Amino acid sequence: MFKHWFSSLGPGLITAALVFGPSKITIASKLGSEYAFGLLWVIVVTIFFMVVFTSISARIGLATNESLLTTIRNKWGRPVAVFTGLCIFFVTASFQAGNSIGIGLALSELTHTTTLSWIIAFNVFAICLLFFRSFYKVLEKIMICLIGLMLFAFVTTLILSKPSVPGIISGLKPSIPKGSLGLIIAFTASCFSIVAAFYQSYLVQERKRMQPGSTHHDKSFTGIAILGVLSAIVLVCSATVLYPQGIHLKTATDMSKALEPLFGHYASVLFLCGLAAASFSALIGNASVGGTLLGDALELGSSLRSGKTRFLIAILMMIGAGIAIRYGQLPLELIILAQRVTILVVPFIGLAMFSIANDKKIMRHYANNLFIKIAGGIGLLLLFVLAVKTVTDIF
Repeated sequence: MFKHWFSSLGPGLITAALVFGPSKITIASKLGSEYAFGLLWVIVVTIFFMVVFTSISARIGLATNESLLTTIRNKWGRPVAVFTGLCIFFVTASFQAGNSIGIGLALSELTHTTTLSWIIAFNVFAICLLFFRSFYKVLEKIMICLIGLMLFAFVTTLILSKPSVPGIISGLKPSIPKGSLGLIIAFTASCFSIVAAFYQSYLVQERKRMQPGSTHHDKSFTGIAILGVLSAIVLVCSATVLYPQGIHLKTATDMSKALEPLFGHYASVLFLCGLAAASFSALIGNASVGGTLLGDALELGSSLRSGKTRFLIAILMMIGAGIAIRYGQLPLELIILAQRVTILVVPFIGLAMFSIANDKKIMRHYANNLFIKIAGGIGLLLLFVLAVKTVTDIF
């Protein structure tokens, strides 16, 4: 029974796994290392809105037999659908190189080898997975295993670091320390991922085709809650270990290096295993999102069983691997900037989802209730405010 329940979480776990990549680990680590527990409340707020929009997307997937981009095309026309698909492809492409580099850095640190071989090996392995006939089933099983590995690695690291419980409680009180707004925007763009929420409808429909009559929108909460727990653990560990020492992160592996003198090589290995798992899950999931939705936007199909869709997924993996090989390492500040830039386009994607979910002709009994309308409206307002702030900061 437990096995059946856990396997039914597939769509939510896939969404959580593709969001929790190396950029999430580095930004959450930086929040803790620079502001201790003070920004823990940001995780709670962003996870709440992520749950709201993931639920919206899942219900769209249940209410319609057409893909979300097809629904957008029918409602507002082909140019809007193509624009949305290209925006999503751009967002996913922005972080695919970071996912590849995350794998390379973690495993090269573990094995004292070069990052290049690991980047090539795992991208080739990921592309080979596309040739499995039941790619969705394979993807689901891999994500469940990697989520389990990440939970084990980061929870063990948390226990070893012995964080302050009063400090954790105090961090749940909202405050914005001086100079922290840029990191808050970056984390919100990273964790409150409209693109990942958007993809939830495709995952639900894929599962619906495989298991007619099943419902999964109520299971998405658990997957996103795991995302929040993982993010909070990384922040708490960083606040406990790095902040008291005044260590400011420069790369994604700085946290593991900081843990090593205190807890020995074992803690460092655990953290790096978690980083590698997060990077690989995000590498597969992120490419699946970008390839699937670009294919759908160009009316080439959206099923993970489609050869055209898998080809686009492979292309995105190769783009990320190529950038990773060319530049070798992305500095943390560039990852944070990339996260902030994505928030310029996601409000429009979220607005399209929200509008469709309010349309009773399309949604029927799956339409947004009053609570979701209010919470979703506040979430959209937050995204637009952060987008305006990002524009003023950059330009």
